[in-house]
Amino acid sequence: MKYANLDIQGHRGARGLLPENTIPAFIKALELGVTTLELDLAVTKDKQLLVSHDTFMSHKFATTPDGNHIEKEEELTHNIYQMSYDEVKTYDVGSKFQKQFPEQELMKLHKPLFKEVVDAVNDYLEKNNLPAVRYNIEIKSHPVGDSSYHPAPEEYSKLVYDFITTEMDTTMLNVQSFDFRILKFFHENYPEIKLAMLVENPLPIKENLNNLGFTPEIYSCYYHLLNKEKVKWLQDQGMKVIPWTVNETEDIRMVLSWEVDGIISDYPNRVLEIISD
Repeated sequence: MKYANLDIQGHRGARGLLPENTIPAFIKALELGVTTLELDLAVTKDKQLLVSHDTFMSHKFATTPDGNHIEKEEELTHNIYQMSYDEVKTYDVGSKFQKQFPEQELMKLHKPLFKEVVDAVNDYLEKNNLPAVRYNIEIKSHPVGDSSYHPAPEEYSKLVYDFITTEMDTTMLNVQSFDFRILKFFHENYPEIKLAMLVENPLPIKENLNNLGFTPEIYSCYYHLLNKEKVKWLQDQGMKVIPWTVNETEDIRMVLSWEVDGIISDYPNRVLEIISD
């Protein structure tokens, strides 16, 4: 098969179809047949790993415990790192219509703990006699947020490492981040963990790699920053190339023509339909 080794990653589960980073979105991705679940982490006040793209309750997705909308200018005050998980659970993050995802099925949901996601996925795979699925785990971190919206890199990395080595098969996952401090810490302290370098800046590839200081297993950038020649060069350096977030059919076909190693999509169903044609 032409695409037998293509890594099909459901972005935040399958957020084109169900609310992002929620258990139903991850189960939907499994039902579709993804090979990897892509997700983001945040940290609660009680130092639990939460699956969440934002370190706060976004005005785009969340409503307050009493059902009110959150204004954009006040969303940063709903700081997850200052909330216990019990407080986090009182926010609904699945009922607001997302105009960029009109197909998304809405339902009342809360942000889950990472452990809850892993347990739900394992349960689904076991009940349906399905093979193990990979995880692409993004650590959301930025110098401005250190110790106020998330732990500093060393503490954050240790929290994640302790979890994945206790609760997961580390041969079936990688850690990714835009924060090179996180990647450097993992590289130096936990070299057995595969790393993906996230890139959204327009700097030359070699400059980004020089700034990181080592060659990661995966180069994962916004797909508009790539072309066939760049993909080939990166692969020749020993990296896999897995661009994000590729949603439209014509873009999926274009990226596939570059012979990438994987595709991260909000609509993994579209990728699967194309490669099965």
